[in-house]
Amino acid sequence: MSELALTLVRLGFLTLLWTFVLITILVLRRDLRQPAEAKPAGRQRRAARAPKPPKPPKVAKQQKVKGSKLVVIEGPLQGTVIPLGDTQITIGRADDSTLVIEDDYASSRHARIYPAEGSWVVEDLGSTNGTWIDRTRITAPTVLPLGAPLRIGRTTLQVQK
Repeated sequence: MSELALTLVRLGFLTLLWTFVLITILVLRRDLRQPAEAKPAGRQRRAARAPKPPKPPKVAKQQKVKGSKLVVIEGPLQGTVIPLGDTQITIGRADDSTLVIEDDYASSRHARIYPAEGSWVVEDLGSTNGTWIDRTRITAPTVLPLGAPLRIGRTTLQVQK
């Protein structure tokens, strides 16, 4: 094989190798981005120090909290009903959670729902895959409207009267 042919084969191989690397990087970049319809509900600055423990929920004595039950409408636990009272509901894979979800897409301490000022508030507890209200990913404590689908992993929940 001539010197010129060997050099052209080497350059061709190098070009193919770099093309493969660039395509791989572009695919990974695309896959790591959030979906186009995912809009963060609120930006939260990440502090370098440990987060403060959550404040206990405050419920006004004169206001009645809207919604009396949390219903699983999709997922492996479909049909499960959790009565809502004055205490918070924790959701995740941990055994001490109020609603234990056996799902690879749910964190051990995924989210919590608590009453505040006459409505239910949902808070993501630093989960990997996020907590979604309808098609919006929440990043800060957010009021959970009646009938709005709350998605945690493959499970969808809803606050109902």
